[in-house]
Amino acid sequence: MTRTPDADAGAGAADEGREGPAGAGAASATGAAGAAGATDVADRSHGSDRSHGSHGSHGSHESHGSHGSHESHGSDGSGATGSSPLILTMLLLTLVLLQGPIRGLLSAPVMQSWMTVFVAVLVQALPFLVLGVLLSAAIAVFVPPSFFARALPARPALAVPVAGLAGAVLPGCECASVPVAGALVRRGVTPAAALAFLLSAPAINPIVLTATAVAFPREPGMVVARFVASLLVACAMGWLWQRLGRTDWLRTPRRSPHEGQGRGAAFWGSVRHDVVHAGGFLVVGAMAAATLKAVVPASWLRTAAGNPLVAILALAVLAVLLSICSEADAFVAASLTEFSLTAKLAFLVVGPMIDLKLFAMQAGTFGRGFALRFAPATFVVAIAGALLTGAVLL
Repeated sequence: MTRTPDADAGAGAADEGREGPAGAGAASATGAAGAAGATDVADRSHGSDRSHGSHGSHGSHESHGSHGSHESHGSDGSGATGSSPLILTMLLLTLVLLQGPIRGLLSAPVMQSWMTVFVAVLVQALPFLVLGVLLSAAIAVFVPPSFFARALPARPALAVPVAGLAGAVLPGCECASVPVAGALVRRGVTPAAALAFLLSAPAINPIVLTATAVAFPREPGMVVARFVASLLVACAMGWLWQRLGRTDWLRTPRRSPHEGQGRGAAFWGSVRHDVVHAGGFLVVGAMAAATLKAVVPASWLRTAAGNPLVAILALAVLAVLLSICSEADAFVAASLTEFSLTAKLAFLVVGPMIDLKLFAMQAGTFGRGFALRFAPATFVVAIAGALLTGAVLL
């Protein structure tokens, strides 16, 4: 808070008045200088107390600079706010002017097929996505990380499968599993167990398995295969890290941005974050599935699907690129009818464990060096686990 020149002068006079009669005279001179400063800034600098007058002038300058800063900030904010309706208006006018060509484009058989697949994937996946985000945010906010630390066995070799199975009990999408795993490491949980939970929670929780059953109503074995393969890969990566991982590869995670907030604010903040990110990737995934179904020549898909190894690698890479939330990826996989069940299983196992957004989140939480080592190993182990499980169960 900026002090006025009069207040500064009065304060100086009071301080000097306590020093005796001589101080009283100086206080009178200072008070006069302060009064002069209230009427004329130039006269203040020539008052009897030169140092105090200088201080008052500096305070006045700070106040003026602060005021100017606030004015500038307000002007920028109003400009940004005013530009938004203009952009929206221009966009609406563009759509109105181009409604004829747009209507003709959408009436083409290819686009009608594209829109059918796109809308079908969105409508089927969206309820599971929203439910998964809500439960994931509730787990992240209302279940303290100390609960996991107390529940896990002390021996890392036993803690890994227990943490992996905990993913089946505590729903969590990819966006929430990484911060939860980071909190577990901060609380002293062995990194091998935290990483097993990170990989299993988005892949084998009840919402994901239910969505898989809905997406594959005539293939109940797909649900069992997804559960077994994902749990196997999560435990294998946990044990692999326990044996080969080094502490200097794993950076101690920082505090979550929601920590320190009230539970309600943290919950809704987590929900907004996950819905925006997961919803955006769902739209991209639905667009990609519709494009593969309606635009890409069927002969290309049959050629890729005809070779089992090429089909598995193709869908595994597609899962990494699309970065679809695990609550919705089963519906995208089910739409790829040209591919085998084992190739679709690879899509469902790889996607929740390693994709572009997960790589970025793991690098931000545990360090880039960790992500560069952990992500490729997870990709290879996930493909091997899907291939092995598919050969046995599908």
